[in-house]
Amino acid sequence: MFKHDETTGHRPLEGVRVLDFSRVLAGPYCTALMADLGAEVIKVEPPSGDDYRHIGPFQDGESLLFQSVNRGKKSIVLDLKSAEGAAAARALAAECDIVIENFRPGVMDRFGLGPDELCAALPQLVYVSVSGFGQTGPNRSLPAYDIIIQAMSGLMDMTGAEDGPPMMAGDAFADVAGGMFAAFGAMVALFDRTRSGRGRHVDLALYDSLVSMMPVGACRALMTGEMPKRTGSKHPLSAPFGTYPAKDGSFTVAVLNDRLFATFATAIGAPDLAHDPHFASDTLRRQNEPALAQHIESWAATQDVQSVVTALSDAGIPAAALCSVRQAWDSPQVQARELATTVAHPSLGEFTVPEQPVHFSGAPRGGRQAAPELGAHTTEILQRLKEGNIR
Repeated sequence: MFKHDETTGHRPLEGVRVLDFSRVLAGPYCTALMADLGAEVIKVEPPSGDDYRHIGPFQDGESLLFQSVNRGKKSIVLDLKSAEGAAAARALAAECDIVIENFRPGVMDRFGLGPDELCAALPQLVYVSVSGFGQTGPNRSLPAYDIIIQAMSGLMDMTGAEDGPPMMAGDAFADVAGGMFAAFGAMVALFDRTRSGRGRHVDLALYDSLVSMMPVGACRALMTGEMPKRTGSKHPLSAPFGTYPAKDGSFTVAVLNDRLFATFATAIGAPDLAHDPHFASDTLRRQNEPALAQHIESWAATQDVQSVVTALSDAGIPAAALCSVRQAWDSPQVQARELATTVAHPSLGEFTVPEQPVHFSGAPRGGRQAAPELGAHTTEILQRLKEGNIR
């Protein structure tokens, strides 16, 4: 039986080299996760740089968003439209385990760097294509940004107040979902290569990823024929499972079974609710949620959020105050879990960037390099390639 070695101190992807042609968010998010885990990520940029280098917020002329999702990588400038640039890219691909790109389908083919050509020449290569709608289907050639995918996937239609308009989710979840599934696909193909000796072409669509990330909506649409609707900050199927007001703010609570509901009813000073036939099951509690909400809001109205959360938590009820993004990143839990790391940049000095969230036994966290300046490693990498010592 395999035994974990807690003393190795190496990162799981050390020795893996990734040639990253991606830009903006989904692809770079994917390769940032790999870099965090020790992979050598060579980011190929055009002479003008990744578009994200020109998107704020800025500090001393540097995009902090670019810094966030390109941490730990190397940058090489290649003009893929030129024969020389494309030839250098092909030579680099031969020295890499994974190639990732997020151009529209067909663009890499025009550079002579498409999956059919490279995978035929390099059968051990794992080639990951990230696009809005994938390499097949009627929408394959459509341009796509996160908001487009959110709109087309049904996420926006399910997000927002019950009596309000559809709303975009608060972050670029289509891009992030695509980045995570791209990393997942790359790692599965890399693992399979250890058994088969051959790589694969991994076709990843942001649309597919986000549609797949909504299991409750999928269940209702595919299996019951329902049309999922907006329910604001309340769960569409369970109650009490959502956000409620207290004296000085809002709190969340999650009750998913009859036993927990009986405990909850006692905690809010209304034990008889557990025997009320209107609230006898999860389904009935959701159907009668407005009446249930009156009891909850009446109990919480004279208390501050922290008192409410403490009382519910002490009773074993999942409950929390609503936090801002800044409060979450400043929390002791984030610090304890080491979800961020400090990096040093030649012009920005020291600052903090996110770290991938999975903990591996024996693997160190932190210690990452800042995102590279445009073309910072071009001379070094091309020289190593010319001398044949890039490995």
